[in-house]
Amino acid sequence: MIITKTSYRISFFGGGSDYPSWYNKYAGSVLSTTINKHLYITCRPLPKFFKNKFRIVWSKIETVQNINEIKHPTVKSLLNFLKIKNGLEIHYDGDLPARSGMGSSSAFTVGLIKALYCLLDRKISNIDIAKKSIFLEQKIMKEVVGSQDQMIVARGGFNKITFKKNNQFKFYNFKKNNNLKKLESNLMLIYTGVRRTAQEIAKTYAGKLTTTNKGYIQDMLEHVKAGEKILRGGNIDDFGRLLHSAWLTKKKLSNSVSNASIDNLYEYVLKKGALGGKLLGAGGGGFFLFYINKEIKKKFLQKNKKIINIPFKFSESGSEIVFKDLGR
Repeated sequence: MIITKTSYRISFFGGGSDYPSWYNKYAGSVLSTTINKHLYITCRPLPKFFKNKFRIVWSKIETVQNINEIKHPTVKSLLNFLKIKNGLEIHYDGDLPARSGMGSSSAFTVGLIKALYCLLDRKISNIDIAKKSIFLEQKIMKEVVGSQDQMIVARGGFNKITFKKNNQFKFYNFKKNNNLKKLESNLMLIYTGVRRTAQEIAKTYAGKLTTTNKGYIQDMLEHVKAGEKILRGGNIDDFGRLLHSAWLTKKKLSNSVSNASIDNLYEYVLKKGALGGKLLGAGGGGFFLFYINKEIKKKFLQKNKKIINIPFKFSESGSEIVFKDLGR
C-alpha cells in the first residue's frame, strides 16, 4: 500500500499567463504557495480473490472489471496512460472540497502519479511528475487548464514560477521573511459554498487570452512583479490592495468569473475592513481569499460565525509519500 500527501495551493497573481496558448507566445509568470491543507491518495494492489479488478473510492464507489469502465476521468486516463494491467484499489480523501479553486484536480493527478510510480517501483522526480500531470490533463484529457497548479503542488513552497515557450519554467522560492509572516497572519480564506468545474469557467475566457483578453493578462503579469517587490521589502498592506486590483482585472476576463452573490460577499468583507481579496482558481465559486489585518479579522469572525473560515499556514512541502509498504 502507498499513501501520498499533496498540498493544496493558493494562487495570488498571474493566473491566465500559465496557459500554453499564452506562454508559448509570450512569457508567463505566477505568484503562488502551497498551504498546510492536503489531499491524500491511497493506492494498493487489489487481491485476485476480489470479484472486481478495480475499486475506486471518491465521491462515488466504483467497482469495475476494465479500466475503460471507470467513471473518474483522471483515474481512467492515467491507468491507460501508464498501461496498468494488474488490479488496483484507489482511495481519495481531502481536507478541502473538490472544485473549489484550491488546485484539487492537479493535486489529485500529481498525488496519484506519485503513488502509481512508487507502486510500479519506478523512480521519478516531483518536477517530472508535474510535467506528466500537465501532459495528461492538457494533451490526453484535453482539459482547458493552466500549468501552474501541477508545478506548485508537486514542488511546494511559496514561489514565483515563470513559464516560457516549449514548457520551459523556472522557480524562484521565497523564504519566510517578516513580510511573508505578516502576510500569512493577515489572510483569511472563506468558503462560498459554491462548487464549480474550473475548466467550464476557463472555457469562457481561455480562448481569448492572446486576443480580446491580452491586455488583462499583461496587467496580471504586472501584478506578479508588484507582488514580488512588496514581499521583498515593501509595505505588506499594499499586497492586500494589489489583490483588490487583481480581482477587478480578473472579473473582466468573463462574466462567468463572478456573480451577484459573490460580489455582495466581497463588498461586505471590504466594508468590514479587508483591503482586498480574490476568488481563487478559475472563478465562479469555491474559496475567497481576503487580506484583512489579523486583529480586524479576529473581530470579524467573532461577529460572523456563520461564515466558513478555513485557518491555514503556508507550507514548504510538495507531494510526498507518507506510507509505503509494498509487501515484496
